[in-house]
Amino acid sequence: MTTSASSTAPHPASATHAISSPDHSASGADAAVDQASLDQASLGQASLGQASLGQASLGQAAVGHAALDLEQFLPYRLSVLSNRVSQCIAQAYAERFGIGITEWRVIAVLGRDSGLSANAVAERTAMDKVAVSRAVARLLERGLLQRDTHGDDRRRSVLELSEAGYSIYDEVVPVARGYERRLLAPLDEAECAMLDHLLAKLLDATERLHAAADEQASQG
Repeated sequence: MTTSASSTAPHPASATHAISSPDHSASGADAAVDQASLDQASLGQASLGQASLGQASLGQAAVGHAALDLEQFLPYRLSVLSNRVSQCIAQAYAERFGIGITEWRVIAVLGRDSGLSANAVAERTAMDKVAVSRAVARLLERGLLQRDTHGDDRRRSVLELSEAGYSIYDEVVPVARGYERRLLAPLDEAECAMLDHLLAKLLDATERLHAAADEQASQG
């Protein structure tokens, strides 16, 4: 519905009165706006207070419990680094060849050292024996591995890559080595040597810790 201009235009006297006299309705509206602003400000402060209380509660939740800064905890940092490196390299084989990280590690180990048992592969990769066994079964099913007996001991089976398995190995290895070079690029020669030295020392330390744990477990 359209309102005519004559019905909406103010009378000159009314306009003069509006300018010269206080507009109580406008003052009331301004007051309402001011009150609303104050209410919103109060609500915002209350929300901030609740957020601060929530943060304080989170901080207090750890009181009385052990503290662990994961970002500075070496096992956690090594695990994250290993996972990220493995995931990046997996891009070279996961989709194209349909194999996962565990399968690739089995292929990588047997590509270098043929004729190992599944248990020996698990020991060299420090992976769970069940996970390795399942990976070996999948690779055997796809014809990427072949199983044979160990010399005169027909009770012991050993694994080696098939021609199809070597085909994947030969294609992925250069990609993996290239990624390794890019990963180590920020380090100079001395730093690379130091990193290799430190990793060897840490690996030796883990072996001693495992041996001590096994000995303690055997003693009951």
